[in-house]
Amino acid sequence: MLAYVIPVCLVIIGLALILTMARLVIGPDLPDRILALDTLYINAIALLVLFGIWLSSALYFEAALLIAIMGFIGTVAVTKYLLRGDIIE
Repeated sequence: MLAYVIPVCLVIIGLALILTMARLVIGPDLPDRILALDTLYINAIALLVLFGIWLSSALYFEAALLIAIMGFIGTVAVTKYLLRGDIIE
C-alpha cells in the first residue's frame, strides 16, 4: 500500500514546493515572503521524511532535522531583524 501512496504524496508535496516558491518570488509584502520561506522549509522537511520512508534510510531524517533547526533559526533571525533592525544586541 505504501508503494502507491508515498509517490503520490511526493508529487503533492513537490507541487506545494513549487507553489510556495512562486509565493516567495511574487509575494506582495515582506511578511508574506517570510511566511513563504517558513512554509518552504516545512515542505522540504516533509519531502525529506517521505523520501526517507520510501528508501528506508535514516540519513534523510537527519537531514530533515538539520533543515528544521536552520529554518527555525533563520525565521527567528529575520523576524528579529524586522522588529528591531538588528539581529545581535
